[in-house]
Amino acid sequence: MEYKKKSIMYIVGMVILVLGLITIIAYGATSSKLSKTTMASYNVTQNKLLPIYCVETDKKEVALSFDAAWGNEDLRNILKILEDNDVKATFFMTGGWVEAYPEDVKAIKEAGHDLGNHSENHKQMSTLSKNECVEEIKKTHNKVKDLTGYDMFLFRPPYGDYNDTLIRTAEDEGYYCIQWDVDSLDWKDYGVEAIVQTVCEHKHLGGGSIILMHNGAKYTVDALDTIIKSLKAKGYELVPISQLIMTKDYKMDHEGRQISIGNKDLVQ
Repeated sequence: MEYKKKSIMYIVGMVILVLGLITIIAYGATSSKLSKTTMASYNVTQNKLLPIYCVETDKKEVALSFDAAWGNEDLRNILKILEDNDVKATFFMTGGWVEAYPEDVKAIKEAGHDLGNHSENHKQMSTLSKNECVEEIKKTHNKVKDLTGYDMFLFRPPYGDYNDTLIRTAEDEGYYCIQWDVDSLDWKDYGVEAIVQTVCEHKHLGGGSIILMHNGAKYTVDALDTIIKSLKAKGYELVPISQLIMTKDYKMDHEGRQISIGNKDLVQ
């Protein structure tokens, strides 16, 4: 009887050991598929990957960004206002926009602004397969590369629509996924004063904020100079997203805020 008990205990112990080894191997296989950047984008609280909405920083820096997916009527005026105010911004462009306005793409690059990828066809990226996401990203990337020689590394999903597949795919392609925490709502055509008020008095506005605007919205160009001057009056320095974000040694909080972790392990 005592022998049987010992045998049963031995078998139970071996089962527990095997299950533990299987768990460790499975975790290792999953982790090995995640890049260092992807692990940094993982938020434990939400159990998901997150794009960068804003950055935790002691500096009073914010980033202006423009989505370019429609016309180019205001582009040169926007560039002139940015130049007059000594501001560098970030332009997220669709493949169709790049193809339609190649000289404007060159002008953005020559003016020293960030060139960002906004997908090829402005689709809901969360509905696409990994291969389709790769195609949407690479087509636009290659168009800009051929046109300017520049390798883009900032990606903004159309409509702000994303999932784990998209973020992991974008990072596999060498991109950081970028959202925003201050939406100008300029696309709603509320008017100049409404846009200025929405941005400059936004409840989330602070050091590390990323501001969303659009190249083709009706009142954006008329509101831009006032927005820039108002932000500067509040003590903010306007920098491109490439200068604002961290490219390593960070983790994400539940709001999509990049937080520096120095040389600590990326997954906590």
